[in-house]
Amino acid sequence: MAGKRFSVPLYLYITLLSMALVVITGEVLRWYGDAIPGELEFFLLVLGAGITALLVSRRIVAPLAQLADEAEAIRRFDFTDHPMIRSQVREIDGLGAAFDLMRDTLRRFLRINRRLAVETDFETLRPWLLDRLVDIASARAGVLYLIDTETDALRATAFDVEGGRAKPAPELPLLRPEAMPSLMAQAHATMLPLSGTLHEAELHTLGLDPVLSVLSTLAMPLRDRSDQLLGMLLLFKDDEIDDATISFITAVAASAATSLETQELLRSQKALVEATIHMVANAIDSKSPYTSGHCSRVPELTFMLARAACDAEEGPFANYQLNAEEWEALQIAGWLHDCGKVVTPEYVVDKATKLETIHNRIHEVRTRFEVLKRDAEITYWRGLAEGGDATVLQAQRDALVQMLDAEFAFVAQCNIGGEFLSNAARERLQLIGQRRWLRTLDDRLGLSRDELERCVQPAPTLPAEEQLLSDKPEQRIPRAANEYVHDNARWGFQMDVPELLYNRGELHNLGISRGTLTAEERYKINEHIVLTIEMLGALPLPKYLRAVPDIAGGHHEKLDGTGYPRKLNAGQLSLETRMMAIADIFEALTAGDRPYKPGKTLHEALGIMAKMRDTAHIDRDLFALFLRSGVYHDYAERFLHSEQLDEVRIEDYL
Repeated sequence: MAGKRFSVPLYLYITLLSMALVVITGEVLRWYGDAIPGELEFFLLVLGAGITALLVSRRIVAPLAQLADEAEAIRRFDFTDHPMIRSQVREIDGLGAAFDLMRDTLRRFLRINRRLAVETDFETLRPWLLDRLVDIASARAGVLYLIDTETDALRATAFDVEGGRAKPAPELPLLRPEAMPSLMAQAHATMLPLSGTLHEAELHTLGLDPVLSVLSTLAMPLRDRSDQLLGMLLLFKDDEIDDATISFITAVAASAATSLETQELLRSQKALVEATIHMVANAIDSKSPYTSGHCSRVPELTFMLARAACDAEEGPFANYQLNAEEWEALQIAGWLHDCGKVVTPEYVVDKATKLETIHNRIHEVRTRFEVLKRDAEITYWRGLAEGGDATVLQAQRDALVQMLDAEFAFVAQCNIGGEFLSNAARERLQLIGQRRWLRTLDDRLGLSRDELERCVQPAPTLPAEEQLLSDKPEQRIPRAANEYVHDNARWGFQMDVPELLYNRGELHNLGISRGTLTAEERYKINEHIVLTIEMLGALPLPKYLRAVPDIAGGHHEKLDGTGYPRKLNAGQLSLETRMMAIADIFEALTAGDRPYKPGKTLHEALGIMAKMRDTAHIDRDLFALFLRSGVYHDYAERFLHSEQLDEVRIEDYL
């Protein structure tokens, strides 16, 4: 019995102490007898009673003052451990124990609520919550069901048995509302917790061990904000769960239901955002059969390089890691890195030849050559009819036809745009273009309003002679004042905007020195990154995703500050942006679906990128990681054609 505490009721404690002190005082007064006058005797008796009251009140007030301090601490949400307040007065001792229990209960409740509020991993939250509820109830087992949004049935999402830590539920069957055991059905109908038992057959329906039938079962419905069933909690215990515990579990379950609903909404929202992102990326890829897959291959290669950096145990990336939020930002930026292309005209992106717009205008040029050849034939027969020398006329005709064939072949070759076009070739184009052909039909019939507005010169009298190749005023398409007015002040765009929107002049296009694009078309394509930044910047992104526009919009920048659209330098480019730049370049070099070039082999692509590294266009350390980690090879095995997979010695590029 050592250490056991005995207490008495407060009223009895005061009564006994008061009586004891009065008796003692009386005995003292009787001892001294007549030596003390009557008035003094009365005074001493009152004094003794006062001292008794003071001693008793101090004995009582001391723990009450401590309890007041405890109450103030709880008011301040201070739930740190304090020694339990004990007293020999039963009521005060009980109050101290109640305070300690209340503090512990509130602390547990707030800890659970805090975890429910901050936990973002839905898969981790559910078993953790069930583990807490099983612990609160001192239960033997528990199952957490949530409504399956596709079937409206209950799906077991977490399972705990025999005091082990809760884990994701095994393959328990879906539980449709009409198949619920009676206890669960009643709890569902009343939306109130109910205690009872489940029969072996009902446990079999649930996919649970029939031995649980001997345990008391609590069925706790979880409600969402609309008082609709969100899920169901089952707890199995040796004896019935008391009302106080049920009240506590009910309070926790209410908070948990709100948190689970919020998490489900967040998960659904993220799933919707991810599906929308993929939809936009696939729509961009689907615009062109020649760039199909670009918007999915670039993010995949970026993720491969980022994972290699995170896995590095030494070197410049030994301490590099991305948390879940940073991975999400990189994923969104990767999939939407070219979202601005959604407004880029397809015929510009896919421009495979210099004269191509919506169609390849080489066919118009060929028709003019055909007209000139027919004219040569007509001239021959007319000469014969007029008595000319057949041999001379035939020689002239054949020479002209042969020359026209050669000149058209040259023009057609210039239209391909594969190699660098020399000044001599441009001069020859000008000479060929000066040939004249006769037009007898009005070239303003069948034109659209905009085309007619560009025809500023008076129509010539028919028939009219025209150059074989020309740059006509109506082929210069002006840039409208409202043509993508960009927010340069906010984003710091530094791109030279051409005066014209397009220049469709034939000689102007055929004279392109390299590739197939004019300066106007090159700007139109490069403008997609400006639109990407503006489109992503207009989204109401949460704080942890604010870097998405910069990551997605910086993959055309160069470390030396000569890139576009903002001419950022190495100090202004994040590591993730540099990763995407390498991914975008490697994908573009090796892609085999471009209309204007074949995909390069591995050694060709890596050789070009090594030169870009040496000229501070791409990150040196990341390019070395790209090679040493084997990311380039893993990507090539998945996405490149077999003929592109030639032998590579990475030492040659390091």
